[in-house]
Amino acid sequence: MIKVLLVDDHELVRSGIEALLATEKDITVVAVCNCGERALQIVDEDPPDVILMDINMPGIGGFEACRRILQNRPAIKIIALSVHNDGPIPQQLLKLGVVGFVSKASPVSEMVAAINTVMAGKRYLCQDVASNLAFQYLPGADVSPFLQLSQREAEVVHLILRGNSIQEMSEALALSDKTVNTYRYRVYRKLSIKNDVELTRLAVKFNYLDAV
Repeated sequence: MIKVLLVDDHELVRSGIEALLATEKDITVVAVCNCGERALQIVDEDPPDVILMDINMPGIGGFEACRRILQNRPAIKIIALSVHNDGPIPQQLLKLGVVGFVSKASPVSEMVAAINTVMAGKRYLCQDVASNLAFQYLPGADVSPFLQLSQREAEVVHLILRGNSIQEMSEALALSDKTVNTYRYRVYRKLSIKNDVELTRLAVKFNYLDAV
């Protein structure tokens, strides 16, 4: 039996997915929660096999929750759930160690296929995400500058765009204020920007802000 943790801040989405997966004989939803903080607690108490993780949530958010979980328990399979399938977020999540990405608009059959695929040791990307990732490397494509960021730089950007202060980012990433500032200015240099306002504008242009 595959044990699944479902994390989403929308009750209707949680209820719908849980009800649909309840019909699968080899899959059981062992826990449901609405934020990354609670997901971390559940993982510590009773680690699931697979986590269906909403990326856009209040609090620490799905991106940071994925990072923390995979840092401590890399064997857990995380499948990201999102309504946003384009932009650099899917690739950044894959770099982080997430093994699946499914659109919330996908039918339950695709979600079941994703769970079974990652449990078999493979990655699963819904068609839209796979296509968008492929198109990024075609000649003439408008490639997102965010793709050049390292994993840690992407984490800092994600927290900046969520409005976190330097101190809050330091606590979330377990880094010193000085180190966070170093990453911040590396991001500025790579993206050819000067401040957080320009970062936000660039994030809007390349659909990076939508999944924050």
